[in-house]
Amino acid sequence: MCELLGISANHTLLASERLGEFRLRGGQLADNPDGWGLAWWEGSAFRLAKEPQPACQSALFGELCDSTRSNLIIAHVRKANFPPINTLSNTHPFQHSCCGKEWVFAHNGVVPDIVEMEQANCHPICHPAGQTDSEYAFCHLLSHLAENFHYGDTDAAPTFASMATVSELVASHGKFNFLMSDGEHLIAYGHDRLHYLERGGDQAASVLVATEPLSGDEEWTAFEPGELRIYRNGRMAGRIMTRPSRQPDSLDAIPA
Repeated sequence: MCELLGISANHTLLASERLGEFRLRGGQLADNPDGWGLAWWEGSAFRLAKEPQPACQSALFGELCDSTRSNLIIAHVRKANFPPINTLSNTHPFQHSCCGKEWVFAHNGVVPDIVEMEQANCHPICHPAGQTDSEYAFCHLLSHLAENFHYGDTDAAPTFASMATVSELVASHGKFNFLMSDGEHLIAYGHDRLHYLERGGDQAASVLVATEPLSGDEEWTAFEPGELRIYRNGRMAGRIMTRPSRQPDSLDAIPA
């Protein structure tokens, strides 16, 4: 049911090995044959490439695995569920504007109820280009984020706290694991199926976030159910638990 890969670092990476393995999870190593997408930060903007075909068969994805250099990457391989239609507009990651920034988003899970909920929104921030519940959920998150975003604020904690609350609300309608970025932060929400691997120190910090651990000797850690983790330049900038019955909410200080 779709898979996610996110990378955040404090230096530019050539992530060919990780992306190469992830590419094979799009129809060869795993049953996710219904499209692939790759978003990476380059210069001062996101670049986005995607196709509604199996990642493992894509020559373009193969080329990008060898050439993509970035400190911030979000990748997705799709198993089409809602709707089960392969089109470019239904392929993750999605990209929309909000609060003066460009955001990208990719999702694993199914939350069909969010379509009607967002269609009832009288003041939507964005309109989905495709038909997926995932893109409707993305627009739903951005609408709530815009309500709690204030230009000039140096404290990002209220914004991310609001995002955590809405994420758990959406997750209550199904399964909702996602990666999201504004070009500075990598935001990862693990409702029921996400892992992370933090590496390095001050000079070369990085984190990998994936639906399923990639191969290697490193020990990956599963997200707590309902855990939102925010990374900036490869280091964790904040962490929020959205299920207080399991663990109290907490948010570390997020630097401006």
